[in-house]
Amino acid sequence: MLITRPIENRDLDLICEHRHKMFQASGKPREEELAAMDLPFREWLEPRLNDGRYFGFVVESEDEAIGGIGLMVIDWPPHPWHPQDDRRGYVLNMFVEPDYRGQGIATDLMKMADAEFQRRGISYAILHATSKGRPLYEHLGWSGTTEMAKQY
Repeated sequence: MLITRPIENRDLDLICEHRHKMFQASGKPREEELAAMDLPFREWLEPRLNDGRYFGFVVESEDEAIGGIGLMVIDWPPHPWHPQDDRRGYVLNMFVEPDYRGQGIATDLMKMADAEFQRRGISYAILHATSKGRPLYEHLGWSGTTEMAKQY
């Protein structure tokens, strides 16, 4: 039986592990790049987890965490897609353990994210999708944007 619960402070290690595995599964960053990210991410996450700026949900099966999703409300200037709101929802660290994929867990997590953003009065949300995740998000009504990036 699967249980879904809100993220708690005690989930710091779990979220860090899921983030690492999420990027590994995408196949893009090299292991040394992931290792370089791990400690700075942990240091970034801990205060946000403690004060509630980072929130979300964890799915458990028999007391074992098998998936999770992170959420944030980020400061953003009013935009044509949210002209009266200076915030956006942000989805990050979506991860489901490989043995549990294809069972609707990610879909359920995304629906919970949508409901939580709506509960908080967020009218627009963003996420960064891998090619593997894109079909799920599109099925749930998410669409691609014109975002580009440059690394310095």
